Amino acid sequence: MRVLVAHNFYQQAGGEDAVVNTEMDMLRAHGHDVEIYGRTNDDINDIPPIKVAGQTFWSRHTSKDIANLISSFKPDIIHIHNTFPLISPSIYWAAANANIPLVQTLHNFRLLCPQAMFLRDGNVCEDCLGNIPWRGVMHGCYRDSKSQTAVLAGMTTAHNIIGTWHNKVARYIALNDFCRQKFIAGGLPAKLIAVKPNFVDAPTIAETARNGFLFVGRLSPEKGISTLAAAAKLLNNAPICVAGVGEQSALLENIGGLENLGKLSSEAIFSKMAASSALIMPSIWYENFPRTLVESFACGLPVIASHIGALAELIEDGETGLLFEAGNATDLANKMQWALKNPEKMRQMGQKARALYQAKYTLKQNYSQLIAIYEAVIKKKFVKLRI
Repeated sequence: MRVLVAHNFYQQAGGEDAVVNTEMDMLRAHGHDVEIYGRTNDDINDIPPIKVAGQTFWSRHTSKDIANLISSFKPDIIHIHNTFPLISPSIYWAAANANIPLVQTLHNFRLLCPQAMFLRDGNVCEDCLGNIPWRGVMHGCYRDSKSQTAVLAGMTTAHNIIGTWHNKVARYIALNDFCRQKFIAGGLPAKLIAVKPNFVDAPTIAETARNGFLFVGRLSPEKGISTLAAAAKLLNNAPICVAGVGEQSALLENIGGLENLGKLSSEAIFSKMAASSALIMPSIWYENFPRTLVESFACGLPVIASHIGALAELIEDGETGLLFEAGNATDLANKMQWALKNPEKMRQMGQKARALYQAKYTLKQNYSQLIAIYEAVIKKKFVKLRI
C-alpha cells in the first residue's frame, strides 16, 4: 500500500508530531511506501499575516503540491493529521478531485472549538460544541485574539457549509470513545468515525526498585501545572520529578522534594518511568489520548490522573491508577499520599497497567487496526473499531 501522510508540524514539537512519525515508521517497517507532505509553523514567520489567514481557509500552494505528489507518488490513500494553518482544507478537495480516499486522525477538537481544547479561563467550555463558534470569537479563545479566533471560526464554519467535513473525508479516526462522542455531538457523521488509540513501541523494561512520582509534559496551564505545584507544597518534600519545559516552569521552583529535570530524551523518560511509583497527570482539559499515558502503562507505571474527559475512560480507578477531581490540589495530594503509604498496591496497579498495554496498545495491534481502516476505506466499506 502506498500512503501519503500530511501534517502541519508545530513550532514546539509535542505528542501529535511524535504520533505522526511513529505511525510512518510502523507502516514502513511493514513494507508500505510512505511519503510525507509536511509544512511547519516556523514558515509563518516568513509569511505576511493576511496571507496566513488566507491560507488557513484555502491554500493554492497545498493544492498544487498535493496534485503533483498524487501524480508522482500515486498513493492508494491519504492520511491527514493536522492541516492548520498552512496546509489548509484545500487538501481534502485535491484528494477528492483525484479520487484518492482520505482518512483524518482527530488529535484535538479544532473542528469544533477554535481553541481546540474546550478550555476557557481554566475551565472546560463547550459553548461552541454543535454551534457556529461565534462565542469563541467574542471571547478571543485562540491566543486571546478575536481576529485570529475569527479566522479559525470562519474556516471551520465555511467548510462545514460547503460540505468538506462531511463529504471529503472517507473516515475519521478518534482516539477513544469519549472523543468520538464529542465529535458526533459536534455534528460529524457517526458512521464516519472509527476509534483507534495511540500506541508506543516500548523497549523491554527491566524490573527495578520504584520510588517517587513523575510528571512528563509541557509546563502549560492546560496540563494542570498549578494543581501539581499546589499539591506538591501540601505533601511537604514528597519525591517528585518533572520532565518538561514551558511557560509555567516558575510555578515549580523552590518546592521541597520537587526536581525539575527539563526536557528529556525518550530513552531517559522510559528510564524514569521504570523507576517511579506513579505518573501524575493533572490535566484540566479533555486530553484526547496522551502518548505519555501509553508509555507509562508500557513501563508498568500506574497513573494518578484528573477525573476528566477521556482520562476517566482510559484509567480504571483503583486498577490501573487513581483518579482525583480535576483542579483539586488537595484531592491530588491525598491520592499521592495514599500511594506513598501503599507501595504494594501501586505495584499491583502497575502490573495491571502493563497487562492493559500488552492487550490494547502495542505496535502489532495498532498496525492491524490502522490497516483495517485503510482497507475498508479503499473498498468503500464501513468498519467500526473500538479500543
